Amino acid sequence: MSRLFGTDGVRGKAGEHPLDHSTVARLGAALVRALQHHRAAGAGRPIHFIVGRDTRESGEWIEQELARGIGSAGGMLTSGGIIPTPAVAYVAREMDFDAGIVISASHNPFEDNGIKVFSGRGEKFTEALEREIEAIVADQSWSVDGAAAPSPSRADVIEAYIEHALLALPNPRRLGHLKIAIDAANGATTTVAPRLFRDLGFDVTVIGALPDGRNINLDCGSTHPELLSATVREKGCRLGVAFDGDGDRAIFVDATGRVIDGDAVLLMCARQMQAQGRLAGNALVATVMSNIGLELALRASGIELVRTAVGDKYVMEEMLRRDLPIGGEQSGHIIFSDHLFTGDGIATALNVLRVMAETGRELADLASELVAYPQTLVNVRVRARKDLATVPAVVDVMKQVEERLAGEGRLL
Repeated sequence: MSRLFGTDGVRGKAGEHPLDHSTVARLGAALVRALQHHRAAGAGRPIHFIVGRDTRESGEWIEQELARGIGSAGGMLTSGGIIPTPAVAYVAREMDFDAGIVISASHNPFEDNGIKVFSGRGEKFTEALEREIEAIVADQSWSVDGAAAPSPSRADVIEAYIEHALLALPNPRRLGHLKIAIDAANGATTTVAPRLFRDLGFDVTVIGALPDGRNINLDCGSTHPELLSATVREKGCRLGVAFDGDGDRAIFVDATGRVIDGDAVLLMCARQMQAQGRLAGNALVATVMSNIGLELALRASGIELVRTAVGDKYVMEEMLRRDLPIGGEQSGHIIFSDHLFTGDGIATALNVLRVMAETGRELADLASELVAYPQTLVNVRVRARKDLATVPAVVDVMKQVEERLAGEGRLL
């Protein structure tokens, strides 16, 4: 059986397997079948999905093929249009949908696309459920009706999401006159971020907000913060925020134009939550890729760092397992469990602003508390993937390096 789901849903080139027309339709039908199997007996209504997408030109036909597959299996699909990933997670949880679907390839170029699914609790599907859906797709005993489905019904859910997001910054006036630059990556946050930050009364400069279907993440957004850095310096902003294509992550720029990543955000937010008694468990979750500087800084504050494999769904699962309030990745995926159990770039930005407001400190000052150790990442092509613990020569070298680092560095 071929694998469809990776660490963040189904990804690929739009129009090619697994994102060809027929497979997308089968996936839609398989989602209905799987959820019907898990639904309590006698629920009495069709499985109902909310779908949102980013600005890629392939998003519309993928949405239509999902509608065809879902409809053929007796389900219903409602479209929220172009909205950030966390908006889909929130709406799925709060508006009585059985699941939410996001059509996006996040920070990837426009040729790519993807499909990720949230449960009716606003959490990403478990790996066990993903394997079950893959098995249903692979089962050739059934097929999707070839007839085109009617376009999904539309729902305006942006207002509800904005209202919820704003709860993350309870007193924006404490920031005074705030000049801020926003880079929307020509992606899903173009429908939300400029308006939300202006509604807060901030002086907002917006870039990366003219999507044309092909310019998503193109020399902009969280993976290309150079233009944002220049804009912050040119306009004299106190900070800048760059979102990725689907809006589930945020990278920051301080007033000098220096880029601030997710590790620094985790540190400043966790310390402020601890000071206010909001850091339940006195711990946070990060991945194996987070800098050891974060681990050492947290340790100095008596905060435990729990590490997981790379992928925000693994961060989410560990947060749920330990009942912890914050976790995230160096890339800017930050999860605040009192907000949503998925990364939310806008909520992350508002939480950083909250720390600034409550401490009276600027972003550069807060971020300076993270002393990032140098990191080197080397990829080596091999003939076969092996457990390194079974290769004695590699084990010996790893042991030597770890002894030399003696807790002041990490070998991954």
